[in-house]
Amino acid sequence: MKSALVIGATGQIGRVAVRALAEDGWAVRAASRGAGRDERWPQDVRAVRLDREDDAALAGALGDGVDLVVDMVAFTAAHSRQYAEFADRIGSAVVVSSGAVYTDARGRSFDTQGEPDGSPEYPVPIPESQPTVAPGDATYGTRKIGIERDLLALGDRLPVTLLRAGAIYGPHCRGPRELYFVKRNLDKRRTRVLAHGGRSCFHPVSVHNIAELIRLAAGRPGSRVLNAADPEALTVAEIGAAIDTVMGFESETVLVQGDAPATSVGVTPWSTPHPVVYDMSAAERELGYRAVTSYVDALAETVDWIADRLGDRDWREVFPEMAANYDRSLDLFDYAAEDAWLADRRNS
Repeated sequence: MKSALVIGATGQIGRVAVRALAEDGWAVRAASRGAGRDERWPQDVRAVRLDREDDAALAGALGDGVDLVVDMVAFTAAHSRQYAEFADRIGSAVVVSSGAVYTDARGRSFDTQGEPDGSPEYPVPIPESQPTVAPGDATYGTRKIGIERDLLALGDRLPVTLLRAGAIYGPHCRGPRELYFVKRNLDKRRTRVLAHGGRSCFHPVSVHNIAELIRLAAGRPGSRVLNAADPEALTVAEIGAAIDTVMGFESETVLVQGDAPATSVGVTPWSTPHPVVYDMSAAERELGYRAVTSYVDALAETVDWIADRLGDRDWREVFPEMAANYDRSLDLFDYAAEDAWLADRRNS
């Protein structure tokens, strides 16, 4: 039986990846800070405590060596240094990266979103050969491309598959984009406003499809970069309609052509003036990848989890990291601003 160490095992992707590998015949060590377990894991999954920043703790988790490391949290130069140091104890690795590393033909990326003329205009779909941001410590994207390059530089010493994920969804997310529509429905908001004609498209990816990519890459080690996305790229209007269906809720969508009509009105976690769609042909060709679910089919568990987590609590208390991120620029749930804009629209 081949052995695998999954780092970040109790996170959003890790929970599903552990189960997928265990059910595929791997002996899995599920590593997290709290050494917790997911109730859906097979009993023979071994939960281990790991502080990722502690080199000695990582060495202990690796033991005499493993055939595979799956890493959901690799982010810094210190993490890539760990891989170089322990390469002789690892057969191969699968590391989750991000589509945030891509730039368009003018050098614009997610890092420039919101700046004057800063919204990237990517090709549709985006191939893995698309240019990327320069490595550095400035942003999420620059750090991700830095560790990508460090790991690929290990070459034959350690085969690494890097998965550039789209807009990840599934239970146990610290910043679930679907909250935008779920909370509105729970608050009985019958009218929603969407900028860019509701056509904004930020390609989603289910945790189940990422887990399938991890499972396939584990069985076919190699040094490669692959996109990770669902088989379909829904628009924000289609996502809102799908969530309404799951929740049995009816709402009216007011579409605004162009940018948001007012601060905190019409802007969603998927909002972008140009579509972001990832090309999945490389994963299909190299791994034989076929998606195991679609957005519509996988959506209910995400919506139910968000609704259960919210209950009667303030969303900022339930999802503090998401609140901190968006409160710097806009209020996702500024109902007073929405009502004022809708009233002006009706009276004009």
